[in-house]
Amino acid sequence: MNQRSLKKTLSSLPVGEIRYFESIGSTNDEALAWAAAGARDLSFVIADEQTAGRGRLNRKWFTPKQTALAFSLILRPASNSLLSRTVGLAALSIADSLLKYGLAPSIKWPNDVLLSGKKVAGILIETVWSGTEVDSLVAGMGINVHKESVPPAQYLQFPATSIEDEMGHPPDREELLRDILTAFIARRLQMERANFIKSWEELLAYRGEQVQVNASDTETRSGKLLGLESDGSLRLLGQHGETMIVHFGDVSLRPTS
Repeated sequence: MNQRSLKKTLSSLPVGEIRYFESIGSTNDEALAWAAAGARDLSFVIADEQTAGRGRLNRKWFTPKQTALAFSLILRPASNSLLSRTVGLAALSIADSLLKYGLAPSIKWPNDVLLSGKKVAGILIETVWSGTEVDSLVAGMGINVHKESVPPAQYLQFPATSIEDEMGHPPDREELLRDILTAFIARRLQMERANFIKSWEELLAYRGEQVQVNASDTETRSGKLLGLESDGSLRLLGQHGETMIVHFGDVSLRPTS
């Protein structure tokens, strides 16, 4: 993977500029600074290795050299009304690409993609502000492609896998990137539609099952996972028949069975 081959692979897509690094601390940090400096919509930062990659809740994201797909996409939204759907857009784009390989992905709310019940991809959405207005978003995506990209068991907070583990062989990382970006561009045009939430909902992991959601600002909530609200918030059914809505934030979800 290099800048020249990436531009050739992605030549048919309406992406912005590309910044490729053999090694970087965090693609999201680079993309946030670039977005603040005026990067065009759909420009992105990609690296063969991250030495300080991070996920939500400041958890370390493991990205050994030439084993994973780690990139951060800069978005300049036309409207702030759909910002909360961006994590679903990223998750669906990854899921769409995995379906092409004959795999059966599911989305663990709010920001993980699973294969065989194990985490294969994670998403980190961060915001660049201009005063009180959103200037741009950075959608960081990390996908475990080769089996060497899966962290050692002692570092895992949730079981993990790779595409190679699930398929028996890894896909070409540049082709996978092209598939994800193609799906992202197509799905982005559908974000205002009701069936966007339905598509996201249909791939929800643990739908109809009992789950527990831990949040930093509220008490732990347990209930049956019913689906999603129009903004992508999670809808649960409590043990007394009450409906509970869990909003985005510092939350983590686990099945209770």
